[in-house]
Amino acid sequence: MNATTRIERRKSTSYQIFKKTLLAMPNYSYILLSLFIVVCFAIFFTSSLDYKGKVALIVFVIAMILWIATKLPAGYVALGAILSIILLKGADASLLYDSFSLEIVWLMIGAFIIGEVIKVSGLANRIITNIMKNSATSNSVLFHVLIALLPLSIFIPSTSGRAAITLPVVKELAPFIQDDKHKQVLAMFVPTIILMTTSATLIGAGSHLIGVEILEKTTGETITYLNWLIWGVPFAIFISFVSYLAVRLLWMRGKSTPLLSLTKKHSIFTKNEKITEKEKKALIFIGTLFLLWVTEGIHGHDIGFITIMGALVFMSPKFGLLSWKQGVKSVSWNLILFVSAATALGINLVETGVVDWIESSIFQFVTSFSNFSVWGMLCFILLVSITSHLYITSHTTRAIVLVPGLLMLGTSFGFNGIAVLFLSLVGMNYCLTFPVSSKALLVYFEEEKISYKAKDLMRLSFLLMPIYFISILLFYYTYWDWTGLTL
Repeated sequence: MNATTRIERRKSTSYQIFKKTLLAMPNYSYILLSLFIVVCFAIFFTSSLDYKGKVALIVFVIAMILWIATKLPAGYVALGAILSIILLKGADASLLYDSFSLEIVWLMIGAFIIGEVIKVSGLANRIITNIMKNSATSNSVLFHVLIALLPLSIFIPSTSGRAAITLPVVKELAPFIQDDKHKQVLAMFVPTIILMTTSATLIGAGSHLIGVEILEKTTGETITYLNWLIWGVPFAIFISFVSYLAVRLLWMRGKSTPLLSLTKKHSIFTKNEKITEKEKKALIFIGTLFLLWVTEGIHGHDIGFITIMGALVFMSPKFGLLSWKQGVKSVSWNLILFVSAATALGINLVETGVVDWIESSIFQFVTSFSNFSVWGMLCFILLVSITSHLYITSHTTRAIVLVPGLLMLGTSFGFNGIAVLFLSLVGMNYCLTFPVSSKALLVYFEEEKISYKAKDLMRLSFLLMPIYFISILLFYYTYWDWTGLTL
């Protein structure tokens, strides 16, 4: 009798918890949950996809929802999705093992090590501090920060890495700025420029590398480091200066204040005036690496191989700048696991025929509009990509979720896959509305000594978002068109 009572109580308690959870859900959650169930059933019962294709698509949809709607670690979700596909016999175990054989994985490992070299050698601080010493007012500080950050985007691959490297210098500079509001503006301005310069290079963000990997698997085409540099650098410089003017217009128009005395006794200015041996060695290494990147078409080795080779040289005993332990520790293995698993998910969609199925079915009604203009396609790509940060907070996740669909839609109309990918990724690089939209923004937002207000970031975004949209249109019909980037 007592056992029965305990069982009944447990059932009652479980029911109450389940009921309370359901009642606590917002109304739109019921709609999304119902829609998700309908979509999964529709996929499962379709006759035009085989079993492996159904498993790949359903698991991908589940992973996408978990990435967007939950706080679960992105790498955990991606790795769990890969394992689920294998458990359900939707793919062989090689799907998991081969995910670490992708070029993007090794490129990112090498890129993290190179970023650590730039930090340890003192080059990053030298670039920034030397320019800061020429700043006399709060307005000039912003301008010189802008100039300092532009070259960093070419050599330091991660936006969060650039934020982490610049934060200590900005924290030491902040006490010299008298106006508290201008300190907040500086804390917001630095990650803003870091994000705006992301489009400069192929290694500027993990999403670029993932996008190129998907492009190669989907169309067989690619974007070289040099091509991206030619298209990306002018746009990055232009939109960065536009952002500088926007910040000046909103917060610092006619309000520039002189800085306090910049004594050389302060730690930020106690750097050795002469370039050190470490810095010379780092410059030679990175310069050589840069030349190998841009001459990829000549020597035939891809940038992933070149980058990891350079990283190994940087960590060589006695001759290098890092120890093996320092180099390995500098790698964000959480991000590496996510990128490898998430990219494998995207590639699995191609290999199981899901990509072809989506193109022939879901987008079939769109392809009937044979007169769909380039202007319409361009505006659609930009609208989706620029606003994607509002509902997909992770930069890398945005590429995983949106790039395959945009590529399929573009190729359905016969548009150039390279142009579709480049424009999509440049659009996705805009992520200024919320602090959670980028790790670079979070680095400064969560800092206690110098931070900014979320409402100020939103105010800046409302001004810059339409300008960013128009700037891409302007570049597409001028510079990019002249250099061969057309839909």
